[in-house]
Amino acid sequence: MRRYFGKFSRIIRHLREIAGQTGQGSQASLVDDAKYGGSEFARIQLDLIENYLQRLAKTFTALSLKHLMSGRVSSLPLTLTIDRSESGFPVFQEIMTMANDLVQVDRHLANQPDQARLKEAMIAAILSERARPTSLQYAMSQRIYYETLKSRGLFFAQNHPQFLLLSDAKAQRRRYLLHWAVYDSALSLPVIYLLVVEDTGHVILNEDQMRWPQVQSHLMAQSLSSLKLLTIARGFDVDFDNLHPKLLRRIHVGPMYSHAFTEQTGPLREILAEVSRTEESDWALAWTIETLVSARSERVPAGLLSTVEREIFDLDQYQPAAAEAGVTRLERSLVLPVLPYQVLVDRDPPGFRDVRKYVVGEDGSLLTGF
Repeated sequence: MRRYFGKFSRIIRHLREIAGQTGQGSQASLVDDAKYGGSEFARIQLDLIENYLQRLAKTFTALSLKHLMSGRVSSLPLTLTIDRSESGFPVFQEIMTMANDLVQVDRHLANQPDQARLKEAMIAAILSERARPTSLQYAMSQRIYYETLKSRGLFFAQNHPQFLLLSDAKAQRRRYLLHWAVYDSALSLPVIYLLVVEDTGHVILNEDQMRWPQVQSHLMAQSLSSLKLLTIARGFDVDFDNLHPKLLRRIHVGPMYSHAFTEQTGPLREILAEVSRTEESDWALAWTIETLVSARSERVPAGLLSTVEREIFDLDQYQPAAAEAGVTRLERSLVLPVLPYQVLVDRDPPGFRDVRKYVVGEDGSLLTGF
């Protein structure tokens, strides 16, 4: 398990830089144009994405501690369950179980010796029995696991919507950036959402005791990868007459591929099998960004004597894949080490020709996407 989580640790540290580079050149930028704040809007988005990735890394650290002694203590019934055939990530149930552990964290810590006492007991066992104190090592791993949970800042199955004000709070049309994330139960993948909203209501959204709870519940209920962004945005537009979705972005982190740990089929499986003799090269991570933007708004009838503002979303019919997915832009990327990248280039499988590649050099540096 340490090797498995070690791969994630190496991968995640590159993802902020990849988020910033995504879309440079011929593709659209991760950050939209100056109407949303230009470089400042870019920084805000990247900071939010980095925060979710840091929380994801901390979650994986916690899971690695929980399962650190799996296979070493014969009485342990638990081992980490990975979705080997699809996502390459821990299954959704692992994240749910971790949340349940968090609810009971104080009781567990109260009933366990602290780290100092456990270390003293391990030293005494080593000196007296001249054997590895496996049971005490397990107790220590569980102690640190619960301490990690108690420190918070984790990525859970549901990370509820939060609010950022992008404009003057007293403006006639206030602009917000809402952000949230889920660990998708169907895909066993972390998914991050960013939504720019313009508000024509009378009360700022996060202080509105009627609208804000409804918005949060609505967005969490619609946070399913099976739903197109166009469906989510239109539903939001219809359900909240004075909240106007201008930009909706969804970031899929994964799947992760590894010859040693996953069983996905296709060209990547064969490529990683060829380079798997080198552990540092036996991985690849997909990174997909879907973006839906509003092209304009129009007034439509709402009853006999009133109208409401509705968004007309930009679907580029000259990009069939994006239009079919219900987005303005669909940007697919792959992060991988040098060796599998070289094999991928040599083989040139057709399904990867439009995928941007980010290559991690042997020194750990990230090379520009190709």
